[in-house]
Amino acid sequence: MSTAAIDTAAEIDAIRTVVAAVEHAQQNELVDEFVALFREDAIWTTGHGKHLFGRAAIAEFTAQVLPGATAHGKATYEVGHVLFIRPDVAAVKVRQRYFTNDGALDSEGSPMYVMSKEDGRWLLTANQNTPVVAD
Repeated sequence: MSTAAIDTAAEIDAIRTVVAAVEHAQQNELVDEFVALFREDAIWTTGHGKHLFGRAAIAEFTAQVLPGATAHGKATYEVGHVLFIRPDVAAVKVRQRYFTNDGALDSEGSPMYVMSKEDGRWLLTANQNTPVVAD
């Protein structure tokens, strides 16, 4: 376990940049750009509970569901909280909001992204996309 000091503000900014890239890729239906944000051996659990292991499986699934996904609206993604597990590993809570094409809030999600810093770049590593259910 590394005990090296980190520039927390700079690392959080870098993590926010990745989350913004998720939003951009999703809103513009850019499969390759989305998939490039993951480690090669990443884990992704979809909002419907499907387990995907590895970038190839994530790419295959994303290529099936992302094209056409914005026909009825778009999602926004906002970093809510970052917990550094160690300097190169962070648990990131994200607020995901789905809006209809006329701008009405349709639903929300609460993803958890565990990210790791690889060769100076933060990547999605172990991720759970969770819908928020009204009480």
